[in-house]
Amino acid sequence: MAAPPRVRAPQAVLFACGLNSVRSPMAASLLQRMFPQALYVKSAGARKGELDPFAVAVMAELGQDISGHKPTTFEELEDWEGLNFDLIITLSPEAHHRALELTRTHAAEVEYWPTQDPTGAEGNREQKLQAYREVCDTLSMRIRKRFSKVSAASG
Repeated sequence: MAAPPRVRAPQAVLFACGLNSVRSPMAASLLQRMFPQALYVKSAGARKGELDPFAVAVMAELGQDISGHKPTTFEELEDWEGLNFDLIITLSPEAHHRALELTRTHAAEVEYWPTQDPTGAEGNREQKLQAYREVCDTLSMRIRKRFSKVSAASG
């Protein structure tokens, strides 16, 4: 019987989505909070957007301040510090295609975590916030599951 594939424990993780304004900054903040010393974490977008105030509000409910986040594109990140990530987690189809293009010239593993974009949520403020909370909860569960080995290795 073959052993299950070992999940490599990455040291540098990039979360990517369409505009780097909601999902990827939320995910980066969540992972950084879980493993403040063990991992280098950044986020980027296929295109540049504006930081979403609902994302800021939902993260503040968790005691995490992302209000200073400046949306960044893959290209800007590469120009500023290089793309030295061993894992790129993409949260949107656009970001996934962009990350796959990058792996032609960068040695990085790419994982696709299709994640709902809450910006299209209808309703009042509370209903919109709930859509963002659901995205945050989904990301948090996936991060805990994917990176559970990191805490064992770094602890």
